[in-house]
Amino acid sequence: MGNPMTSTAFSLSGIVPPLVTPLADRDKLDQPGLERLIEHVIAGGVSGVFILGTTGEAPSLGYRLRREMISQTVRLVDGRIPVLVGVTDTAFVESVALAEHAAQCGADAAVLTTPYYFPAGQTELTRYVQNIAPLIPLPLMLYNMPGLTKVWFDIETLQTLASIETIVGVKDSSGDLDYFKRLCELKSIRPDWSVLIGPEAKLPAAMAAGGDGGVAGGANVMPDVFVACYNAIVAGDEVAAKTAHDVIVAFQAIYDIGKYASRHIKATKSALSLIGVCNDLPADPFNRFLEPQRQQVADILRELGVLS
Repeated sequence: MGNPMTSTAFSLSGIVPPLVTPLADRDKLDQPGLERLIEHVIAGGVSGVFILGTTGEAPSLGYRLRREMISQTVRLVDGRIPVLVGVTDTAFVESVALAEHAAQCGADAAVLTTPYYFPAGQTELTRYVQNIAPLIPLPLMLYNMPGLTKVWFDIETLQTLASIETIVGVKDSSGDLDYFKRLCELKSIRPDWSVLIGPEAKLPAAMAAGGDGGVAGGANVMPDVFVACYNAIVAGDEVAAKTAHDVIVAFQAIYDIGKYASRHIKATKSALSLIGVCNDLPADPFNRFLEPQRQQVADILRELGVLS
């Protein structure tokens, strides 16, 4: 079981992979695949795992499967690193229920983005977080993902929400480095906050701006490379940081395969299946990559030495 942490004790830096959800079939978890995935990223030196996020296809998963993913992940991680759980839902009560389940299982933090479908105004969003935060029995990280939720957490909104003690940081997947810099400046009022970047190739720029690390989808596949990049940046080893970052940048080519927005998830799962970690089945309505696309992924992985 994970260690229950108070908000003041929870801080996070380094590389946190947003885990894929390995599926054996529709609504069926690939349990051996999940175990291999967790062992793979922990062996790569990651600082935590984030489940049921975008890469984890959370909005496409049923509530029973989400709960199973939480309980199995916490069991398999067994307190070795923090487990962060995405609890975002269109329904307020479902987010609270999922957070309660995560807390009961022994997860370490909850992650919440803006409710999607009906876009909320900033006043509504502020009130929403003020209302839900006291009901979530875990340290809470906010998640800025405007590309998919259609709504930003404005900096002014986050400044207001910084008064809520249980909020422990922000993950930003906007890709806007100016916004990220302003986000890092909020540490002047909340020095305990962890501020993490989503777009993985921007890790060095994000850390130069004052960020604490990255929630990098590619760390599902190459955790050691992302961790090496982070460690080299922290150590001030520019040569080692550039070497690792060059591999990360080259790896981005897998996300250009295919023509739909779902290609990021398909490519990541395809890569994981090619290196023998877990099944490549995505959640409905998506289809796995066909053989020509899988071959393109394999070629990139071979060039990077990830696949022999």
